[in-house]
Amino acid sequence: MKLVFVYNAEAGIVRGFMDSIHKIVSPSSYACDLCAITYGLTSMNRDWRVWLQEIEIPTEFFHRAEFKKAWPEANFELPVILMEEKKRLTPVIGAETLAEIKDVDQLIAVLEDRLAKVKHDDPAL
Repeated sequence: MKLVFVYNAEAGIVRGFMDSIHKIVSPSSYACDLCAITYGLTSMNRDWRVWLQEIEIPTEFFHRAEFKKAWPEANFELPVILMEEKKRLTPVIGAETLAEIKDVDQLIAVLEDRLAKVKHDDPAL
């Protein structure tokens, strides 16, 4: 079982730079709420990084094209946070909910709440 984070953005240094500029110039039209919440202009949010290091669930991160290549059959609105188990993906937090989350603390709280429900349903987690 692992958490899969899928950004609605492309990979690469140039794309990352362009995304940072977009966040400054027009944050309301920026397409990746997950990126906006978890990344500052140049690096991952410190609290988010610490939380990811402390959770006991493996994680995997994808940009849009990488995800489509790895999971060609998947059809989720991006960005999305998924749970992968036995080669199946289940949404944990969808794009609509990510659009409502304002900061890393809120994202962590929502994730912990949803993961607690998963743990309750699956004691092996």
